Amino acid sequence: MALHITGDPAADDLLSGDAFALLVGMLLDQQVAMETAFAGPAKIRERLGAVDPATIAATDLDRLVEVFRQTPAVHRYPGSMAERVQALAAAVRDDWGGEASAIWTQGDPSGAEVLKRLKALPGFGDQKARIFLALLGKQCGLDASGWREAAGAYGEEGSFRSVADITSAESLAKVRATKQAAKAAAKAAKG
Repeated sequence: MALHITGDPAADDLLSGDAFALLVGMLLDQQVAMETAFAGPAKIRERLGAVDPATIAATDLDRLVEVFRQTPAVHRYPGSMAERVQALAAAVRDDWGGEASAIWTQGDPSGAEVLKRLKALPGFGDQKARIFLALLGKQCGLDASGWREAAGAYGEEGSFRSVADITSAESLAKVRATKQAAKAAAKAAKG
């Protein structure tokens, strides 16, 4: 699997080879550009020396917030997002033996079970969990039965709805256009 989300080859290599980094990138994907969110794990690793559940969970929160604040910032809300990433790290460490990929591989789960497991993670609501499930299925080789159905609209082929559909600069532009159209439609519906 070779992901192309951030436009930064080193950050994309980290996401491609480290399941926890990919999970952290998805967690950070809110109220910032997708590229910024998914580049976050590389910034964390560079500043903290590691981006693994045990290290992040054990890091003093004030230190982690400082890591998030350094320029360029990991996220526009460094305090709350550092706290969320630390909670996610603790959950992966404690519930999944420190192995993020176990969330979608342990016990050969169905797509519905993977979705349930993702939704149980700190910071992962229904939509974020469905998008991440679609990313796993579309780009990371997940072959859990029923993953497309569990991912809902995000699992549709060629939908260009989310980060799950980004494989190039061209597909990133299509995803942005889809998101802008959805926001405009929602705004128009509110009147």
